[in-house]
Amino acid sequence: MTEPHLLSTPDRRPDTVSRTRRVAGDRTEGQSYLEVKDLTVTFPTADGLVRAVQGLSYSLPLGRTLAVVGESGSGKSVSSMAIMGLHDPRSTRMTGSITVGGEEIVGMPPAELRKRRGANAAMIFQDPQSSLHPYFTVGDQIIEAYRAHHRVSKRVARDRAVDMLGRVGIPNPRRRLDDYPHQFSGGMRQRAMIAMALVNDPKLLIADEPTTALDVTVQAQILDLIMELQQDFGSAVLFITHDLGVVAEIADDVLVMYGGRGVEYGRAESILGQPLHPYTWGLLESIPAVSGEPARLHPIPGTPPSLLALPSGCSFHPRCEFAGRVPGCTVDLPELVSRTADTTRASRCHLTDPAGIFETDILPRLP
Repeated sequence: MTEPHLLSTPDRRPDTVSRTRRVAGDRTEGQSYLEVKDLTVTFPTADGLVRAVQGLSYSLPLGRTLAVVGESGSGKSVSSMAIMGLHDPRSTRMTGSITVGGEEIVGMPPAELRKRRGANAAMIFQDPQSSLHPYFTVGDQIIEAYRAHHRVSKRVARDRAVDMLGRVGIPNPRRRLDDYPHQFSGGMRQRAMIAMALVNDPKLLIADEPTTALDVTVQAQILDLIMELQQDFGSAVLFITHDLGVVAEIADDVLVMYGGRGVEYGRAESILGQPLHPYTWGLLESIPAVSGEPARLHPIPGTPPSLLALPSGCSFHPRCEFAGRVPGCTVDLPELVSRTADTTRASRCHLTDPAGIFETDILPRLP
């Protein structure tokens, strides 16, 4: 099989893995720390059953970063909250399997989940302003997170919090420990959230769009920080984003989600270099060029489907310009399976030659 050519011209396709510390393929893939198998998450409502996640499966070993991408409503955050056990069991129906470090999360009692949340797995949320409590100092909140899992004095926990604030790049950490969240800038609040997430040395770090509200300079600093800390702690990182530029910077593997399902999975260089699913093509075509002549973008037509009433067959077919080329798109749901000689890749599409269509129809019109 011919290897997909990456970046045939400087202004096409997101460049992959450009930072000096990051070398593609330098992270060995070991035993999976996170295993998600056939996960389904639904929410009964007065209007019907919201099918937020359906049949989702993937794995994530220690030391690697998996980026989960897709539009709003694709199921990215719902699936990550299921891993953390943050859904209210009274209003959520969840089936399938989630194992973190070999322990089953689905069906685990709330008291047991609290013992593991923050210790085995931690999460960085999108908006640190709403995630940090305004009535307590930043230090108090980090200290509380540490003492929840360690029987230590407040003085020992305070020293640990100072150390973590220093590691995430907060200047004068011993003094800033007693500041309130509103006294921190947006980038510093996000650094404090990262310090709180990593204070217990979790093996799994979930970052739910942690750079969305930050300017590009601070965003780059936060991405650098997450990568550095991953190397220090040896953690597995699940990075949720809609920004393929961020994916190119930080990800080893990519899972593309649409309508609550995974539609494409593979190594980052393969997904960004020669994607196989029309939805991924649409995401790439929606990225404006940063060099060369200005070109018209080709946005994905329509809107994401309602999770109350997903289309029959392939959920993407109402928005797919290639749906008419293959019979069955509107009737049969394709499986997420390998469709090329590369068994590390999988896609959910009926097209028989997606690589050829990408080269002839999509690549020439990328901005």
